[in-house]
Amino acid sequence: MSGQAPVFKTPKDLPREDWFTEGHRLCAGCGAGIIVRLAMKVIRGPTVVVNPTGCVEVSTTCYPYTAWKVPYVHVAFENGAAVASGIVEAINILHKKRGKKLHDVIVFAGDGGTFDIGLQALSGALERGHNLLYICYDNEAYMNTGIQRSGATPFGAATTTSPAGRVIPGKQQRKKDLIGIAAAHKIPYAATASISHPIDFVNKVRKALETEGPKVIHALSPCVPGWGYRPSETVRIARLAVETRYFPVYEVDHGRVKINIRVDKPKPLEEFLKTQRRFAHLLKPENAHVLEELKRNIEENWERLVKLEESGVTL
Repeated sequence: MSGQAPVFKTPKDLPREDWFTEGHRLCAGCGAGIIVRLAMKVIRGPTVVVNPTGCVEVSTTCYPYTAWKVPYVHVAFENGAAVASGIVEAINILHKKRGKKLHDVIVFAGDGGTFDIGLQALSGALERGHNLLYICYDNEAYMNTGIQRSGATPFGAATTTSPAGRVIPGKQQRKKDLIGIAAAHKIPYAATASISHPIDFVNKVRKALETEGPKVIHALSPCVPGWGYRPSETVRIARLAVETRYFPVYEVDHGRVKINIRVDKPKPLEEFLKTQRRFAHLLKPENAHVLEELKRNIEENWERLVKLEESGVTL
């Protein structure tokens, strides 16, 4: 079963040392920067970070500088989980030979390198059972290369490759269910998280690290240029995503679903959508049908999670 991780109750409980430091080039208000900093706050000891190409990589390792105070490996867009798998097994062999303390291996990858380009490598790592933690910072498009739609882009959102026009009002496909895909591999732990609820997030990171086997955390990462909002609004928008049920916060612990942030009385979805340029067209009368379909998708997903939790069915 899952390891008994320390419970961080308030921000004051977090370690003071930062293993991900200031001086990087991520955008002001970048959700990914907050995700990485929080996760690195609660590592439990020697740690190797694997980081496929993406916003975090290009902005934190500008030669000759680095924002990382742990061993760090930049890899290609598509092979983060594969490289991490190899590192895990190499470390295991060294530990057996030398009897040294465990090293944890954490992957930080964007949605492009997770939902799409890196999905095959991730699936392989989960199926083989490597003891690693994979954290996806999901800004819901290929932000580093020009805001193109990805498998994580939600239905109706405007991107440079799914523009909102008179014929097609934004992306026409639903967002992939990353945690559902991960859980289907029968891994011990998978969860979603939001920077609006940092204590929930850091406890999940530590719980995952204390759990043997492959683990996946899917963290929503608001993006200032890609979503179209002011940098000061990042955490508020992340909170609205949770409060409107747009982004449910839950975990799948050994197949059992648990909703961590209950939203019994959700705020209107429009409160979340109106904060961002990418959804502005959905608030126009001619696109009311698109907005209604997005709402149905969100409510169907929430009701599905509630039923899974209440039934106690193992995924």
